[in-house]
Formats: sequence, structure tokens, C-alpha cells
Amino acid sequence: MYNTALDKNQANFQSLSPLSLLKRAAEVYPSIEAQVYGDLRRTWLQTYQRSCAMANALKNRGVGLGDTVSVVSHNGPELFESHYAVPMAGAVLNAINTRLDAKTIAFIFDHAETKVVFVDREFSETVALALTLCEAKPLVVDIDDPTFEGGRLIGELTYEKLIAEGDRDSHWEMPDDEWQAISLNYTSGTTGNPKGVVYHHRGAYLTAMSMAFSWDMPKYPKFMTIVPMFHCNGWCFPWTTALLAGTNVFIRHLKPETMLQLIRQEKVTHFGGAPIVLNMINNADDQYKQGIQHQVKVMTAGAAPPAAVIEAMEDLGFEVTHVYGLTETYGACVICEWQPHLWGHLSKSQQAALKSRQGVRGPAQEDHMVMNTATMMPVPKDGETIGEICLRGNMVMKGYLKNPTATAEAFEGGWFRTGDLAVWHEDGYMEIKDRAKDIIISGGENISSIEIEGVLYSHPAVLEAAVVARPDEKWGETPCAFITLKPDALVTAEELIGYCKDNMARFKVPKHVVFGALPKTATGKIQKFVLRKMVPA
Repeated sequence: MYNTALDKNQANFQSLSPLSLLKRAAEVYPSIEAQVYGDLRRTWLQTYQRSCAMANALKNRGVGLGDTVSVVSHNGPELFESHYAVPMAGAVLNAINTRLDAKTIAFIFDHAETKVVFVDREFSETVALALTLCEAKPLVVDIDDPTFEGGRLIGELTYEKLIAEGDRDSHWEMPDDEWQAISLNYTSGTTGNPKGVVYHHRGAYLTAMSMAFSWDMPKYPKFMTIVPMFHCNGWCFPWTTALLAGTNVFIRHLKPETMLQLIRQEKVTHFGGAPIVLNMINNADDQYKQGIQHQVKVMTAGAAPPAAVIEAMEDLGFEVTHVYGLTETYGACVICEWQPHLWGHLSKSQQAALKSRQGVRGPAQEDHMVMNTATMMPVPKDGETIGEICLRGNMVMKGYLKNPTATAEAFEGGWFRTGDLAVWHEDGYMEIKDRAKDIIISGGENISSIEIEGVLYSHPAVLEAAVVARPDEKWGETPCAFITLKPDALVTAEELIGYCKDNMARFKVPKHVVFGALPKTATGKIQKFVLRKMVPA
């Protein structure tokens, strides 16, 4: 009786999409600033009107349902607006990693069947070369940022001219099906061509909601966009800020003095970033840290943050929340939920250690488990038994574009298999020990590179640390540490090895230490696959 003549209709059902969040922001908060970039300031109404105009212009040029629009740009207004304008046209947004080489970008253009590409002048040379290497022949649109000097215009017209072709009062349609693709994000492809991760409107909407709830975000946050919007769509915060009528503060190049200046000047309340970004701020000159009197909340993910990094940030007065996720899970789907009634009395260092754990599932994530993937059974919650993190729910991708084999492997057993190895604590909180490929097996013992890195980061001379396996005739593998020292710091390899011996079990201590700069991705992750090639013989 509950189904008879009680069908879905236009009055009682609407597919979920973050596009509705923008429309509401424009109607309810039209005069609130949505975008800040240097001297540029735009309200939510202006942002909505520009997105409508761009969507209309794209449709007039033949872009429609299921077409791909790629963007190669820094974190700026054009990329932000594309998060709305492109799906409003029915198309799929493909924000491309700006650090990729021309050959990889050419692969993406072909694999995604890119119909239009927006190109910031800073990346024009790489994209121009990519266009000569691919078979796709997209319409090329230049992002001509007046604040940037350099590069050249390679397109048929500029972003602003394309917007001018459209009608800002044009009508657009919400998706008929919330399972419809909204964005395409490529993985880093360290062992071959990158895989195209497809997001749907439902997942994007729920993730936008989940990020707000997970972080206890209030109305009108001032959000500084540190996480690249090509990375998991900026952890979906371009859509969350519309939900909360927040202000997006954009920054082209990540320099600690610039970030701290914007935090002070724009009264930034929230930003996200990899631990390497936090470390940049921690080690900035003290003169740049002065004058920040308001509460700043920081969300960190992308690599397991050493407790020492979290503690240093909180000593500056920044409140840190640790989250976990992957490109395949819309960014952060697991959060280290803080329990003040249980942990509020602990010391700062004890609290930092708890915050360095990955945590529990977020509000929109259906389930998580640390699993023995051979038996597909959960491991004991003893804080010692290692298993693989497996996830399921609405914050998991549709799958990999044009790659049914990889999709089937990722979803084997009815769970998304992350490849991250963790332990499960008695309170249900997960703690990553390593990527499956990064665990070091020495003399039959599993050694967590993350644990060693945490000890190294606590040394006062260490700025950055990464540990990988080094082949060893006797033990099979032993830990090899790559270290970047703080400016003017002096310490020898022997001293660091001795420090490790004083702070961990002897079999885990690195046998070799290499000093120098560490290779990183655009999101600040240290590229361990590069370091493995640099391991001394």
C-alpha cells in the first residue's frame, strides 16, 4: 500500500546535485562574496550568472550531455566556476594536474575525448605540445589571467570572450539521473597511464554536505583554496562553500609568506592541505606568523601527518583535523573525529598522536573496515594486526573510465579496495601503517615507513622525511631514509640513525640516510616511486 499510486514525480523528487547549491546561494545570499583573487571580488549572484552564461555558451558551441571539458589551470576563478558551468551544460569536468608532462596530458585528451579545454597561460607551452601529440581536436580557450606574467595565448578565444557569448539568464536543467557523471579525475599514473576516476552528481552533493558536517563548518566561512581543484575536485570544497555561502580565497603559488598574509588579511577561517603544506607554514619565518588573532581551522590529508607536524601547527594556534581518502572516494571520506570528553585532558603531544590516526567513516560514507582481504573478514581491533582499508557507500566513484578490468578489481568482494594497510584500534579508529607497496619487510618483520618518518620528523633538524625499502642481501629489505634538513641545520646520518635507535625498535631503524630535496606531486605528496630509483646500491 505504500507504493500504490505513490510514485516519484516532479513535485516530490529531484536528483541530488551540487548544482542546486549554487542556485540557492545566488538566490539566498546574492551579495555575499564567493570569490576573492587579488583585487578581484565576485558575489554568489555574479558567480551564478557567469556560470549560467558559460554553460549557455558551451551548449551553443555543441557541448552537451556526456561531453568532456578539460581545464589546465591553477586554483583560480575560472577553474572554480567550471565546477558549476560545465555540469550545468550537461558535460563532465576534467580538471587536469598542472604538473603533468605533455605526453600524459595528450593521453588524457584522447582517453577523455576532450571536446573543449580551458588553458591558463602559465601552462600554455605544455598544453600546446600536448595538442600536437593527441588525436583529439578540442576547442582551445585561453585563461588570460592579468595577474600572471608569462606564457602565451594558444586558443581560439579567451574564457571571458566565451562567457560573453552566453546568456547569463539562460535556463539550464538539473541532471535527470543523479548517477550521471559530473567530473573525471585522473590518478597519478606512477606505473603506466593514469586511470580516469568518474564521479557522479549524487556523490558530489553528499560529499559537499559531508565535508561541512565533518568539519563543523559554520555559515560564511572564509576558505583558502590550497588543495588543487584538480585533486578530487579540491576535496569537493568548491561545492561545499556554496552550501555555506562561504568565500573562496584563491592563491596561485603556494608560498608560506603569501598563505600567512592571506590568512591575516582576508581573515581566512578554513583551509585544507597536505602535511607538507603544514610543514611549510610551521617553518616559515616568524615575522610572517604575526598578527593572526582569529581561529584558523586546518584539514590535512594526502599522506599520514607526523604527530610532530600537527603539534607544531597547534602551537601556532591552528586547529588541525586529520582526514583520509583517495581520488576514488571524492577525497576525504574518513575523519579523525575528535572526542573532547575522552581526550580533552591529555597532553598536547598525546592529542597530536591521536589526531595523526586516520579515524572513522564520515557522515556520508556508508561503511569502512580494516580487512584481511584473503578471507574478506575484519581484522581484530587490537591496534596491531595489519589489514587493508576497504570502503563502501555513496562516496565511492562510479568506476574507472573505459577500464572495466580495473573497476572490477577495485570493487572485488563488494568493497572498494584502497591498497592502504592499517591497524584497527579498540575504539574503531583506523591508523595507516603504509601503502601495500610501501611496507618494508625486513627479516620477515613488517616495518611501517610512516612510523619511521614520524620519529624523524620529531628531530629538530629535519624539515622533510621519507622512508623506502632498500634491497639487502641478508635481511631482504632494510629502511632507507631520505631527508631534507631545515635551513642552516647541521646533523649527520650517524646522528639521525642514533636518534632513531633511541626512539624505536632496533630492527626498524634506517640503515642508510640520504640528504637532499624530495620529489613531490602537485598536491605535496612525496613521490616514493622516484625515491626507490634513488636508493643507493
